[in-house]
Amino acid sequence: MVHCENRCGFNPRPLFALVLGTIVVATWVTATPRSAEALPSFARQTGQPCGACHTDFPALTPFGRRFKLGGYTLGGSTQFRTTPFPTSDEDKAKPYWPPIATMAIVGFTHSQTPLPPPTAPLSPNDNVVVSPVSFFWGGAITEHIGAFAQVTYNAPGPGGIAAAPASAGGDPFGHTWTWDNTDVRYANTTKIGDLDILYGITANNNPTVQDVWNTTPAWTFPYAVSTLGNGFGPGSIIDGGFAGHVVSTGGYLWINDMFYVEATAYHTLDFDTQNHLGTDPLGSPGRFDVAPYWRLAFEPHWGDNWFMIGTFGMYAAVHPWLFPITGTTGTFGLTDKFTDIGFDAQYQYKGENYWITLRGSYIHEHQQLDASTNPFLALAANPTNELNTLRLQASLAYGNDNRIVLTGQRFQTWGTPDTLLFASSPTFLPDTSGWIAEIAYIPFGTSTAPGWPWFNARIGLQYTFYDKFNGTTAGASANNILFLHAWFAM
Repeated sequence: MVHCENRCGFNPRPLFALVLGTIVVATWVTATPRSAEALPSFARQTGQPCGACHTDFPALTPFGRRFKLGGYTLGGSTQFRTTPFPTSDEDKAKPYWPPIATMAIVGFTHSQTPLPPPTAPLSPNDNVVVSPVSFFWGGAITEHIGAFAQVTYNAPGPGGIAAAPASAGGDPFGHTWTWDNTDVRYANTTKIGDLDILYGITANNNPTVQDVWNTTPAWTFPYAVSTLGNGFGPGSIIDGGFAGHVVSTGGYLWINDMFYVEATAYHTLDFDTQNHLGTDPLGSPGRFDVAPYWRLAFEPHWGDNWFMIGTFGMYAAVHPWLFPITGTTGTFGLTDKFTDIGFDAQYQYKGENYWITLRGSYIHEHQQLDASTNPFLALAANPTNELNTLRLQASLAYGNDNRIVLTGQRFQTWGTPDTLLFASSPTFLPDTSGWIAEIAYIPFGTSTAPGWPWFNARIGLQYTFYDKFNGTTAGASANNILFLHAWFAM
């Protein structure tokens, strides 16, 4: 039998300390069973417990999807007023609390292979990191306008600096504080003949952050990841490539609680605006003028069954950044054109005290690299490339309070070999694949947490196993990650 502390450099003491602390917190919060919500501000507004909106936060139930489509404006609390503007004598008698919340994830990471130096302020392995820490506005502003807006602190990685000096050939625009997922909505309802119509407008900063199914990139599993993890291979531009770098306006329809249609137009912010918002402009491929995004979904439901099948996509003609080639913050005249088309499906079944959820998504990206293949930039060797990502997930959320969630996911990325774009791969391929297994514990599903509705918690143990990494199976498992985390929302 191989003892990991001898062969893998594993020191059990930090893990033991985190486990002990997690047990103490879990014991404290379960000593007085009360209710919670993924964002406590939503709980104060609706009066609903966590389990009404979430099978495993942030994974949504049908009620949670309807709450988001309704612009985060649904009220119902018997304790607090929904908006700052009372509309009845009953509202006037209730206190108003701004829908403000905070979240922090405390995580322990053990890497199969120690981090390469320099690692300060981190250790080569077995690190405990508090990251991210987020502050939210989550809830109604008026009767028909609501928002989910997030500001986040991300701890510096190995080396201890968020930005590297340009003189050292690094990126001087890194930040620890940044604006994060933001979605501001107007929503209302009407009726056309026999059709019930919910219609809305969304303004957001991350393609797919507005989506209500946990199959599109912004809210897909895993919901918490180690800041020291090794990722899932190159991503398409719709998969976080422009998160925080763009603003948008779009409209959507939800017809007869079954058909969803959305069209949204995105535009990149200028370099200085991104930098002032705490977003590293160079973390995106470049700038574009307008990029259309579309979403169609069909969700029939019968009894305790909900099934969804859909498609989504985005097209962007991107001018790559010239920094650091010229030392300027401008962009190249030619463009790289990206066409992303995704297909997704979800099935949910609600049992007496459990949820079963199956999810799948596939994204195909076609890249026409007129700019990147230009000799001046020389970022890619091929005039066209293809990139594909696949996610298949199954989860069981058992119990109402003291809920246990078991989740497994297959992830796979593959595409065209490119000797420049994937120069770090021994095969010049982007191919990366593997499995994620996670067990999570949520103390409060349908009852009340201490200080309700001001607190919520989720504790998870996650293992990521790679069978291919950076284009090869050789040594892929050396990138495996064990991640124990405690997720607190207040």
